[in-house]
Amino acid sequence: MKIIETSLADVKIIEPQVFNDDRGFFYESFQAERYQKALNIPKPFVQSNVSQSKQGVLRGLHFQRQQPQGKLISIISGSIFDVAVDLRRDSENFGKWIGVELSAENKRQVWIPEGFAHGFVTLSELADVEYKCTDYYAPQHEASLLWNDSDLAIGWPVKSPILSEKDQLGLKLKDLKLEELQVRHKDISHINISNINNRESEQ
Repeated sequence: MKIIETSLADVKIIEPQVFNDDRGFFYESFQAERYQKALNIPKPFVQSNVSQSKQGVLRGLHFQRQQPQGKLISIISGSIFDVAVDLRRDSENFGKWIGVELSAENKRQVWIPEGFAHGFVTLSELADVEYKCTDYYAPQHEASLLWNDSDLAIGWPVKSPILSEKDQLGLKLKDLKLEELQVRHKDISHINISNINNRESEQ
């Protein structure tokens, strides 16, 4: 697979190796050891979610203040514009975002580590999205950033998305209480997977 760096440290785009023939195609959408090493993922995935959204539906920007989730985003069908916002307290990129189009056609995935808000808007008539998570959903810690906060200035490809009531009432970046955010950039930026694996094998 091919790993593409982005402007936000630790957020990665994955292009799997696809094998095509006259019958169709085949590719590995996940392989634990290879993904862990290539993406520097320090935790196993413990939960997998699938959502279906109609065209124009925007979900996000979601995050958990405690029990933050790293997410591997994949597309089963359709296409979306996927967004990650850096909320790591000491990051030089705090409040900055990255957006990428993911589709069943391009088969791209995005790895978004802990400490980011995540959201997407559906571009196709319908889109089925799968995301694997490194921690469990914790509604008591869940929060949402306002999708059109002018301080974020996200270049969404829609002007009037369909939103849940919760997402319509999202927080502005300036109103976040930084002391409530669990993840700092330095907590994950220097993780050495081989060292973690060695420590686990010694126990």
